[in-house]
Amino acid sequence: MSALPAEMPVGVYRGDGEVAVESRTVPQPGPGQVLAEVSHCGVCGSDLHMVIEGWGKPGYIGGHEWTGTIAAVGPDVKRWAVGDLVVGGPSPKCGRCRRCLEGQPSQCENRSGSANDDHQGAFAGFILLDAHSLLALPDGLSMRDAALAEPLAVALHGITRSGVSEGDRALVIGAGPIGALTIAALVARGITALAVEPAPARAELAAQLGAERVLHPDELETFPMWEPERISDLAVDVVLECSGKRVAIEAGFNQLRRGGRLVMVGAGIEAPSFDPNRMLLNELTVCGSFVYDADGFERALELLASGKLRTDLLIDPVDVTLDRLGEAMQDLATGRIAGKAMVVPRTAGD
Repeated sequence: MSALPAEMPVGVYRGDGEVAVESRTVPQPGPGQVLAEVSHCGVCGSDLHMVIEGWGKPGYIGGHEWTGTIAAVGPDVKRWAVGDLVVGGPSPKCGRCRRCLEGQPSQCENRSGSANDDHQGAFAGFILLDAHSLLALPDGLSMRDAALAEPLAVALHGITRSGVSEGDRALVIGAGPIGALTIAALVARGITALAVEPAPARAELAAQLGAERVLHPDELETFPMWEPERISDLAVDVVLECSGKRVAIEAGFNQLRRGGRLVMVGAGIEAPSFDPNRMLLNELTVCGSFVYDADGFERALELLASGKLRTDLLIDPVDVTLDRLGEAMQDLATGRIAGKAMVVPRTAGD
């Protein structure tokens, strides 16, 4: 690999939904760190929260669904070498607390930080990170497709939390990137999946991915508190709620059969409410799903490499340059872009 450039382009949130391209100094890796040149980086729903919904603070540089090539390594790093093709993985956890020892690293009792910290993500030419937070790119898997590993690992964790098994019926609410990957992963496992999605492009994507039926939210029946034992004609075993919308979470709760489970995968800021008598009398379970299984990235890469997922449908066909990042985020938020938007760290003129 040639000598590193002194500067790199980055996509920086300026406030009020604006993302601008700036030039930043290429960082140098210290002990235990590597520097990777970014190939592709997906736009996550959390990036939309930060930019479109204003959760972030000016100066935020997002992007955590990435692939790239090792450009430099810290003085004590032995596992990786310049030129290695890698996939960004989970940040290391403590490995010592009760939850880590139980195989639940997503609930590490010593985890710290938040998406709003001063952290430079992969909407940039290069990214500096811990050498332990990488995985090798599997043979035969493209950089572009492998950038789905992180969101697919999120989808797989939601499926794990649901406890869905052969013969069950699952309802996925919201066919954005995580919802679409959830549908695709369920279908790959032979699980009957139904979908709920109001945006026409995403509804069509859900059907193409193998959803047995795609419904509009208005088609979901909900029940008043004085009818806690009425069961929906839809009656599914599992609901995976991927939109984070209050009304969708509440509607999903009403679609469960007796003994069913609602898994909240999507993040939102409006708190839902549930009929406690419906929950009690029908023994319903509501739970959350945060990030990944302990082996989530490995399983995601294995599934991507298997060819069982329609990555040609899951990823939008047009790569997004940094100067179009803000526009692409708006299109994702409105559903005009149905699949995963992949960012390449350059501008249109490069």
